[in-house]
Amino acid sequence: MLTELPPDLLVELGPTLWLTVQLAAATTLVLFLIGTPFAWWLANTRNVAKPLIEAVTALPLVLPPTVLGFYLLMLMSPDSPVGALWVNVTGQTLVFSFEGLLIASVIYSLPFMVQPLQTAFETIDRQPLEAAASLGASPLDVFVSIACPLAMRGFVSAGILSFAHTIGEFGVVLMVGGSIPGETRVVSIALYEYVETLRFDLAHTLALILVAFALVVLTCVYVFNRRAAVRVG
Repeated sequence: MLTELPPDLLVELGPTLWLTVQLAAATTLVLFLIGTPFAWWLANTRNVAKPLIEAVTALPLVLPPTVLGFYLLMLMSPDSPVGALWVNVTGQTLVFSFEGLLIASVIYSLPFMVQPLQTAFETIDRQPLEAAASLGASPLDVFVSIACPLAMRGFVSAGILSFAHTIGEFGVVLMVGGSIPGETRVVSIALYEYVETLRFDLAHTLALILVAFALVVLTCVYVFNRRAAVRVG
């Protein structure tokens, strides 16, 4: 039986929601920076190792999140070279920190950024690109001025899906970040803890927020893709 929601609901959930949004926004921004050139390279390369690279990039789609989280935990541990270097530079551990969550989220959400962008780049008509190159445009100019605008549909889908996927992370963030209020306790972890402690009022509130968010995100993606397809047609 549900109990009444506490009057200080915003105080209870506010920091968790805000931290989750910060993590999702930072993850999406980093993914745009590293995923865009990577997706462009995958869309244009003829390297024989391309299938293997694509498979490695897509691993987070099929691996259990706890498996990926375990190896990231080992990688970021103070006993590992990466973790030890971070401690020496910053004086803090990489695990159980926002920075550790960010790195884990970027790796876990990488295919949600790269695959839509790669598909968008691969479907671009090559004639405008070749025409610009023949007129003396540099490869960077061709990419920024022509390829990116033509692939805008992929950018929008990749950004929305990466943001939404980060919001719903659980296994990876639990393994790497734990549950430190105000630092690593994101929405999915809070929901799990509320259920464990039988605080079903807050659990229902968070669950409804996530369901509504997912519905809005998917609706936006479908509406945008449909309108873009109509304009192209």
